[in-house]
Amino acid sequence: MAAQDSLFDDAAGGTPGDAPTSDAPLADRLRPQRLDQVIGQRHLLGPGRPLRVAFESGRLHSMILWGPPGVGKTTLARLVAGTVDAQFIVLSAVLAGVKDIRDAVERARAARSAGRATVVFVDEVHRFNKAQQDAFLPHVESGLFTFIGATTENPSFEVNSALLSRATVHVLHPLEPADLIELLARAKSVLRGAELTEAARDRLIGYADGDARRLLNAYENLVDLAGDAASHDEAHARAQVYDERLLEQSLGEMLRRYDKGGEQFYDSISALHKSVRGSDPDASLYWLARMLDGGVDPRYVARRVIRMASEDIGLADPRALRIALDAAETYERLGSPEGELTLAMAVVYLAMAPKSNAVYAAWGAVREFVREDGTRPVPLHLRNAPTRLMKQLGYGRDYRYAHDEPEGFAAGETYWPEGLAPQPFYRPVDRGLEQRIAERLAQLRARNRDASGAG
Repeated sequence: MAAQDSLFDDAAGGTPGDAPTSDAPLADRLRPQRLDQVIGQRHLLGPGRPLRVAFESGRLHSMILWGPPGVGKTTLARLVAGTVDAQFIVLSAVLAGVKDIRDAVERARAARSAGRATVVFVDEVHRFNKAQQDAFLPHVESGLFTFIGATTENPSFEVNSALLSRATVHVLHPLEPADLIELLARAKSVLRGAELTEAARDRLIGYADGDARRLLNAYENLVDLAGDAASHDEAHARAQVYDERLLEQSLGEMLRRYDKGGEQFYDSISALHKSVRGSDPDASLYWLARMLDGGVDPRYVARRVIRMASEDIGLADPRALRIALDAAETYERLGSPEGELTLAMAVVYLAMAPKSNAVYAAWGAVREFVREDGTRPVPLHLRNAPTRLMKQLGYGRDYRYAHDEPEGFAAGETYWPEGLAPQPFYRPVDRGLEQRIAERLAQLRARNRDASGAG
């Protein structure tokens, strides 16, 4: 892969393509000035992908850029504006009000009179209230300017549906470790820093956690610390190696104790999952706190909790899945640290819920069975018959509509391919709601046996 710059955010305004000064922060000095300098976000910028097409065609569209910090939302907005030499107006939703929006509208009108397009970029657009978001609508519809909003929150929850319907949502991903390594090499070249030991580099990449700005700020602090601690002699500085000890001094408590992608990371996940499965709420909370304190993305925890609800609780308590989903959605709305409480609630509930892996086991068994058994034709009586020809061929003939049968159950009816005996994949456990499901299933199977015997 060719050496390239990375993407990162900057809330400052300006003209697209303005080169930063030599005394600017490292993150600004390494900001991409051209599309071919960008790494990451290949799902948006690869050949034929939506933003690549917008760049190459010069046809801009209003959009919402949704992604975590430091992945290039502002940079992409600037580059998009630069493709058509558009006026680039930046509004921070934290500081701006309706008056600032009106000023942006007037500047866009003046630019249009001069034959120039305008891009209005709203950073943290989710922080604008409904009235502020609505103020953009008529001007987006009229084409006065292209609207680009950046948000770290789910736009489905935080952006008005009217504005959302007029903008394409592009999801930006955290940068991959390989991307961060490329960026680190560029940073080393610019600052003329020393080599990092492999262990220090891996910890720094883990600390950045896909955030380019976080990586660059941390590396700049590391170089500054090394320069203060060592001789200012250039040759000595070049010979120096940055190790974990120096990195820990530079970052202090900010350096996450997680070895993301390594053994400790996955061991802690395993410990949390097994504590929930083992119905120990206190141990579950401990491992949850360890993971969050270590810097794991709470959204990752939320996904694991949802899986636990499906895999280990299942139909013994179907409410567990809804609680896990509610916790994930609530975290998306609140973020950290407030949203972490809902994850703790979900973990405790799942730990105390009755456990069943019956559906998990049944799903695995049926998938394996289907792979080995091959494809069997659907019986005629189960086929849909939307046309006269299909009806003439017998599709749907003799199908028994369960709602017309006693107690809504067609006893003795078969829903399996011909020649395949019913397979008892699902075996509910004698716990929680599945205890009642097991009783009901036993009754229905008995009625099927009786009806088949009577036949």
